[in-house]
This record gives sequence, structure tokens and C-alpha cells, in this order.
Amino acid sequence: MSTNVEEKILHGTTTVAIKVNDGVILCADMRASAGYFIANNNTMKIQKIERHVGLTLAGGVADAQNIVDVLRYHSNIHRIQKNEPIPVSSLARLTSLMFHQNRGYPFIADILVGGYDETGPALFNIDMFGSVEKKNYVTTGSGSPVAYGLLEDEYHEDLSLEEAKTVALRAVKAAITRNIGTGDGINVAIIDKDGFRLLTDEQKKAVIKL
Repeated sequence: MSTNVEEKILHGTTTVAIKVNDGVILCADMRASAGYFIANNNTMKIQKIERHVGLTLAGGVADAQNIVDVLRYHSNIHRIQKNEPIPVSSLARLTSLMFHQNRGYPFIADILVGGYDETGPALFNIDMFGSVEKKNYVTTGSGSPVAYGLLEDEYHEDLSLEEAKTVALRAVKAAITRNIGTGDGINVAIIDKDGFRLLTDEQKKAVIKL
């Protein structure tokens, strides 16, 4: 893979996801950058796909939005036809298939798909080549080396959902401190048996000082 492609994937974001027994935390900064230029300081890198599943985006905005639209479409069709929510693993496989089918003109994106279905919480990382990895915790983007340092130190299997929320926020905040492409605030989503919900500013500030 060329250096230019690597830079497009890694540049200018930090996303973090953690799976625990009770659900999944998705967390991301809000800065969209182009080189040393801050193109947007209020970018939503966490997207709700269905009431029980969401994803984080790192990479090209247009490519990532295309993936979000297709996943939402298939999720809605599945619910209408089957009268049940689509499994999180099926959405991860569909994302992988989209990347694989476009490998001649690859999507420049790295996607984390997390949700809560009848099997419980699930978290998957899908890279631009279509590789799918089931994860307990994962981080993507240019700030991921910093975030991984904190995650690997603080993650353990018995984390509660509240504890995981704090760890994810602290990991992205650490990346904001050390990475020029990461910044301008943090968004956090919780997905558990009650569904997908974004934290308000007040809820985030109650966890850590942003």
C-alpha cells in the first residue's frame, strides 16, 4: 500500500470503540482536517445505522457516507421483510463485501461497526481491503497510536459500560492532546439493550473534563 493511501486513511481523526458485557461504546473526535488546514470543527464521525447499531468513520467523507447510506438501506429492508433487526455481524459482512467489490477503486475509509442484538454486544473493525476483525476494543485514525497506549493499559474484560465510557473518552482526549489531526471536541454513543443513543454535552462533562 502506498504512503499516500496510508496517509488518507490515517490522517486527521481518532475513533475508539470498546465492547463490554452490557454493550458497546463508540467515541470519536470532531475535527475534519486537510493537511494542516482544519476544514470542519464539528464533524459527526459516529453514525446511527439502526436503533441497535452504529459505526465510526475514519477516512474519506464521501466514501464513508456512501457506506452509511447502503447499510441503512439494507437494515431497513431486513427489518421490514423479517420483522426483526438485522444482526450486527451481517452488517459487518456487508461492509466487508462493499470494500472487497470496490478494491479496484478502493473506498478510503476504516469502519468500526458496533451494536447490540439478540446475541448480545458485538464490535467489528473493517479496513479498506474488506478484512473483518471481531474486537473487544479498537481505535482507528492518526491519533490511534496514542489512544492504543491508554486502551491497552486500562481495558479489562470486567469493565462496566460506565467505566468503558470513561476509558474511551480519556483515550480520545489523549489523542487530541498529542495529535494535530484530532480535536475540536468528542462525541460518544452508547449501544446496549435500550438501543443507540448519543451522550449530551452535559453527560460527557459529567464523565471527564473536556
